[in-house]
This record gives sequence, C-alpha cells and structure tokens, in this order.
Amino acid sequence: MPPAGASASTRTSFRILGALSLCHLLNDMMQSLLPAIYPMLKLNLGLSFSQIGLITLTNQVTASLLQPIVGHYNDRRSYPYALSMGMAFSFAGMLLLAMESNYRGVVVAAALVGIGSAVFHPESSRMARLASGGRHGFAQSFFQVGGNAGSSLGPLLVAFFVLQHGQSSIAWFSIAALVGMALLWRVGDWFRQHPSAAAEAHREVAGGVHLSWRTMIALVMLMMLIFSKYVYLASLGSYYTFYLITRFHVSMRSAQVHLFLFLAAVTAGTLIGGPVGDRFGRRRVILWSILGVLPFTLVLPYATLFWTRILSIVIGVILASAFSAIVVYAQELVPGRVGMISGLFFGLAFGAAGIGAAVLGRMADAMGIVAVYKLCAYLPVIGVLGLFLPTIGEDRAVS
Repeated sequence: MPPAGASASTRTSFRILGALSLCHLLNDMMQSLLPAIYPMLKLNLGLSFSQIGLITLTNQVTASLLQPIVGHYNDRRSYPYALSMGMAFSFAGMLLLAMESNYRGVVVAAALVGIGSAVFHPESSRMARLASGGRHGFAQSFFQVGGNAGSSLGPLLVAFFVLQHGQSSIAWFSIAALVGMALLWRVGDWFRQHPSAAAEAHREVAGGVHLSWRTMIALVMLMMLIFSKYVYLASLGSYYTFYLITRFHVSMRSAQVHLFLFLAAVTAGTLIGGPVGDRFGRRRVILWSILGVLPFTLVLPYATLFWTRILSIVIGVILASAFSAIVVYAQELVPGRVGMISGLFFGLAFGAAGIGAAVLGRMADAMGIVAVYKLCAYLPVIGVLGLFLPTIGEDRAVS
C-alpha cells in the first residue's frame, strides 16, 4: 500500500509491477510444465536424453532468437498490446502439448511456447523499468520473481495433478494463458493512457546508442557470465529429476518435489538480488553470485541425498541473485535501448539454457548423468570475469 501522499502515478506503477509479475508467474509456469513432464514423455514416447535435449533446444532457442528482435522493434515503435498477443502463442502451445502423442508435435508445441516467451520477456521487462519509479533493481527483481515462482510451480503441478490425470490434463493450464492475456491487455491500456510512461520510453530511445570498446567488452563479459549461469541451471532444470532417480533411486514424485525446492530457492535468490544490487552495487552482486557459488557446486556431485537437497537450495539462492543485477547493469551500459538489451539478455539466457540442455543430454547418453554433474560443477569459474567489469551508475555511489 503506497503512502497517503503518494501520487497516482506511483500507485499505478506498483499496480502495473504486480500485474507484470503475476503474468510472469503464469508465463513461466507454463514454460516449466514442459521440462517437468520430461520423465512422462520419455516413458510414453520412448525418447532418448538427446531427444529431450532437442525439445528444450527448440523451446529455448526459438525464444532466444526472437527476443532481441522483439525488444529492438518495440524500442523504436511500441505496440501496447503486443504482450497480450504474445501470450496467445503460449495458449496454443499448451493445447497442442496436451493433445500430441508424437515427438514432432511436442517439438512444435515447445516452439509455440518459446515464441510466447520471446514476445513476453523483453517487452514486459521494459514495462517494469518504466513502472519502477527509479528503483530499477527492485523492479526487475519484483518482475522476475514472478517468473521464478511460476517455474517452481511446474514440478508440483506435474507431481500432484498431471501424473495422476495424464498428458491431456495440461490443457487445463491454457486457462493461465487466457488470464494472462486479459491482464496484459490492461497493462497495454496503462501504457497507452499513461503520459509519463510514454514520455520515458521516448526519452530513453531518443538518447541513442553509443558503444565504446569498453562497453562492448563489458557486454561480452556479461554474456559469458550469463552462459555460465544458465548452462549450470539447465543441468538442474532439465536433468535434476533424472540425477536424483539415477543416483539415489527416489520416486518420480519425490524427484519433482526436490526440483520444486531448488526452483523455489531460485525464486528467493531472484527477489534478493535486485534490492541488494540497488543498495550495494550490481557489480558486487554479479561477482559474488556467480563466482561465490563455486564451492557449493564442486561439493554437490559427491553429497548424500540430504546434503544434495541442502546444497541445491543454497546454489539456487546464490546463483539466481545475479540475473536482475546483470540485466539492470547492461541497461545502464546501453541506456538508449532498454527493450533490446532486455531481449538480448533474456534471449541469451534462454539460448544458453537450450544449447546447454541439448549438449548435456548427449553427454548424459554417452557418459551418464552423474558424470555430467561433476563436469558442470566447474562452470562458475567463469565468474572471475566479474572482477574486470567497469564500475558504473549506482556502483560508483557505493564504492
């Protein structure tokens, strides 16, 4: 509840942030249903790990290739109702996923859901920044935590609903897309009718883009950090259930609950990262989030089931705190192209996860899932690049 003296625009901004975060929850809940039903699809369709990896690759790369294009276009000419229209692709993908009984149909459904995310993420991230009231890190975290919460719901919904009622029950979750379409239509109304949002969007684009070599190097380093973070997250998001079933012989339902705990930890880390970055500097959060998780990832492949559960939660919290900081840091590096930068980094996250899932799937087929986790443990070493990022914006204020 805003203070009594708050302006109408301030109250509206929090209302818009809430709507965007809720829609992010719905969008990513639908996204998370796909990897959560992999064990079911593997059993029902007789899929290999490589085929599962290619489903993830289709979903993530479809989103990653389109996101920067969508962000660049909307920076130049915003379409207020693009978010609602994008959610319609996810609606179609959910219905197709519920009905399909062959591999190719599942791949098409994964692509449709990926297109929905390609439209949703860059434009909603830009809207969140416009509604932030200057608290950019908080706004990105608040927006993204909805997505992480939605991702964590997928395994639980599969464990306690889809497994009992079968693949066709996924059609019920298309209702989430309809709700999202309605809410995002209202967000489009707000942007079209709210003068300060339109003025801010015009001001940021009018500022232009001036990329020095220093900025380019910093962007490349950020991309490498995103790659490290999301390939490791792909190892857990796509294959954690298989790892637990293979190594500890837990039931499918127990494995889904463990995956939920990890994804819930990712949600908590996302919520923490943005405000901490606002307070102590985004560069510090980026460095300690990715490099700081290394001791825990190195221990994970050798831990007992109890400690695997604890370590996965710790890893989720620490590693997830970086993304809000990375996105806002990159937006400040290139202030004239908020949508394009958001699309680039969201798209890179999806692409890295998709490529990582495909490669890790082939590795799991060849050498076993436990060996894959031992190799992935070293990915956070790339976090040392955070030491060489330039100090900008709020980071100077806290130095």
